[in-house]
Amino acid sequence: MSDVVKDKWAALRQATPARIALGRTGAGLPTGANLEFQFAHARARDAVHSALDMDALEAELAPLETIRVASAAPDRANYLRRPDLGRKLAAGEADKLNARPLCDVAFVIADGLSSAAVQAHAASVVHAARAKLEGLSFGPVVVASQARVAIGDEIGAALGARLVVLLVGERPGLTVADSLGAYLTYGPKAGVKDSQRNCLSNIHGKGGMSYEQAAEKIAWLTRTALERGLTGTGLKEESGTLTQENAPHIGEA
Repeated sequence: MSDVVKDKWAALRQATPARIALGRTGAGLPTGANLEFQFAHARARDAVHSALDMDALEAELAPLETIRVASAAPDRANYLRRPDLGRKLAAGEADKLNARPLCDVAFVIADGLSSAAVQAHAASVVHAARAKLEGLSFGPVVVASQARVAIGDEIGAALGARLVVLLVGERPGLTVADSLGAYLTYGPKAGVKDSQRNCLSNIHGKGGMSYEQAAEKIAWLTRTALERGLTGTGLKEESGTLTQENAPHIGEA
């Protein structure tokens, strides 16, 4: 009779990236599980603190026009301690956006809490989404550093955009450190409430939402928002098989 004990959790582990049934060694985790956890934690910390390579991102966005702006947070430390500073432009930055032709849609890319997510996915999502929005007018792609979601309101207002699509690096977790979020806001202006936005989260293509799925949903939400004159809790996402909540994802602060 065999003494081999089958791992009852093996099949479930194949179906999810979650850490389940890790086992134990004495009162602690096995060495392998402990090392994997420390590696995931290090990746998450790197995603938060690493700087966005603006030159590389702009090269991937070509031939689209891009404009760089900075939030009122002077550095990463202040950005993390003062979320309010990341939600508004630094003094004088709006001047870079004024005197532009009015547009239907403005894409804004904010580094957020994971520059790794923006570096890996933002340009591909912008290109895929714009390809599905033929017939609409676009402002330049604005790349904002030390930025959070609400900075898109000020940027959109300065550009005279009817709607802003803001892509942002979501707070990294111990499973995925490079997840991108998309926030759509109709009629951007200072003081917009989070309930007036639609959100797509978990865009990264490795068990999450693919670029194509994200582009389809962004396109449906954009066209429908422009037709109905609203985004947020009054606009339910119906474009595909995945259901998205309208409330902001926990990854944004």
